[in-house]
Amino acid sequence: MHINELYNGRKNPSLSLEFFPPKTEMGKRNLLERMERMSALDPLFITVTWGAGGTTADKSLELASLAQKVSNLPVCMHLTCTNMDKSVIDDALEKCQNAGIKNILALRGDPPIGEDWTSSQTKNSEFKYAVDLVRYIKNKYGSEFCVGVAAYPEGHCEGEAEGQEQNPSKDLPFLKEKVDAGADFVITQLFYDVDKFLDFEKLFTEKISNQIPLIPGLMPINSYLLFHRAAKLSHASIPEDILKRFPQDIQLDDNKVKSIGIEILVEMVDKVFKETNGRIKCFHFYTLNLEKAIAQIVTRSKTLNYILEDDSRDDQDIDADGDVVLDEEINMNNQRVLDETRKRRRHSSNVSMEIASNRIIIGQDRNKNIGAPSRKVVISISKGSGTLGQCATWDEFTNGRFGDARSPAYGEIDGYGPTIKVGNKRAYELWGAPKNLEDLKEIFIKYLENSIDNLPWCDLGLSAETALIQEELIQFNNRGYLTLASQPATTGSSSNDKIFGWGPPNGLVYQKAFVEMFVSKQRWKSHLEKTLQNYGREKLSYYVGDALGNFESNLEPESSNVVTWGVFSNSQIIQTTIISEESFKAWRDEAFSIWLEWAKRFPRNTPTNSFLRQMHGDCYLVSIVHHDYVQSEELWEILLGL
Repeated sequence: MHINELYNGRKNPSLSLEFFPPKTEMGKRNLLERMERMSALDPLFITVTWGAGGTTADKSLELASLAQKVSNLPVCMHLTCTNMDKSVIDDALEKCQNAGIKNILALRGDPPIGEDWTSSQTKNSEFKYAVDLVRYIKNKYGSEFCVGVAAYPEGHCEGEAEGQEQNPSKDLPFLKEKVDAGADFVITQLFYDVDKFLDFEKLFTEKISNQIPLIPGLMPINSYLLFHRAAKLSHASIPEDILKRFPQDIQLDDNKVKSIGIEILVEMVDKVFKETNGRIKCFHFYTLNLEKAIAQIVTRSKTLNYILEDDSRDDQDIDADGDVVLDEEINMNNQRVLDETRKRRRHSSNVSMEIASNRIIIGQDRNKNIGAPSRKVVISISKGSGTLGQCATWDEFTNGRFGDARSPAYGEIDGYGPTIKVGNKRAYELWGAPKNLEDLKEIFIKYLENSIDNLPWCDLGLSAETALIQEELIQFNNRGYLTLASQPATTGSSSNDKIFGWGPPNGLVYQKAFVEMFVSKQRWKSHLEKTLQNYGREKLSYYVGDALGNFESNLEPESSNVVTWGVFSNSQIIQTTIISEESFKAWRDEAFSIWLEWAKRFPRNTPTNSFLRQMHGDCYLVSIVHHDYVQSEELWEILLGL
């Protein structure tokens, strides 16, 4: 069904969920299971993101098609259009049509790499703004697709225009133009200032439409650092009363931060619903492919927790883990039974299916008496209990590309992806126009000295622990080893420690030393490789890859290394930082693509463009882990002794 029809036909408030294509095959498989579990939240619809410039087009279309088949929920496909070839748009729309996807979120997208918006408008492109895409879809397909557009409660702000005043009233004519072109619903950018959203909602109702659904976009707070980062990249202000709820002594305790974040999101949902007298009756969650925080928000929100109402199903159908099962255990090797159950699923909008271990779990809409109530599923996820809860919490400590590659959220700590996150002007201010290795070494060393606050590959800034190995890293870079990531070793540091500490108080934290860097292929073959092989993989293990997709390691295939873990009371050991073959390969491809993205910011055949392209081809990406973490200085002594 179309989203606007679902919205207008809904009496009770609801939610919608956004997902992105995972970076690994294991992540994709686990995301499909996660979508099944989250269907117990009774979402109005789900959306699938589309990478900047269509970079994830194939993966996005595949995920959207699979979600449409498996989840039996309305799927909305994101589609960006700026500088996009018409054939790509036509192909995406045709595939959506063939897959039964009836909803499109039409977005402008980011400017072409190496250009600002002014220069991009001179291009001979049929699609310059989102309104062009809305008109195109409506003219070609009529009412077949329900088309949504984006809005900005605090006003739109271009990435280059830091400090530019944001004014939602200034944006209203552009939003009205999209609505007049045929937009059927509106989803907002994330926000944390509810009062600003309420002001915007009033403007929208008075000057745009009081009929078209306006759906607020909300992002749960998963960590303090990433909460700030997401707000900054989205140009969303954070009210002072919210900042005060995160005193410095808890900012590294993800559990406490998430708990407070859930309270904040619950208050936001309930206030928006109350203050708009129920006019806003759907809340769009940017999930980052995580589920526990969303489930907890639903369980605690006065507006949404009606979803947990039970039905008349007997408790005998709930197993010891809190999971709902069919009358008999079904062997997952029995493909006929699985296919038959999926067939039933496609013919009913009330049943949700999850595949877990050796059985098929059936959940259902709260208002029907087929299968089991959604309440059991949601509570298991939100509390982390049972097999459903375990699936929700094994990626609880998200750590970007150093998280678990099995996680659907692997590699995405805030949804923005591994691109250069500054505009051309800012990039030039930070890094200039390097023409040789000496220029690059100077840039990397300035980053280590905190003279500049990011690199093309690193935009989160240095952690406090980097100061402990700062001199060693500077020496590496002086020798031409361009370091991207690293950490010192520690044995049993307190989780309250100002440098190494994280997690609940009074725990113990352990780390192995590791370093990741770009190294010339010649230097790797002549120096590093032989030295590491001499020490053996029990002492030093490595992954090596290049821009062509080549890969080497002294470990067994499909290996992984836990390099940070914590021991806490009343808890299993928590592993937060993992370096695995699969995650390394995913990052390898992205890391080398950033060389090219950086190069494209300079005209072709200029010295800087040519040099950066040369680095793209002449380097290896190398990740080295030192396993004897008790010998905290040994890794640096070995590498600097070459």
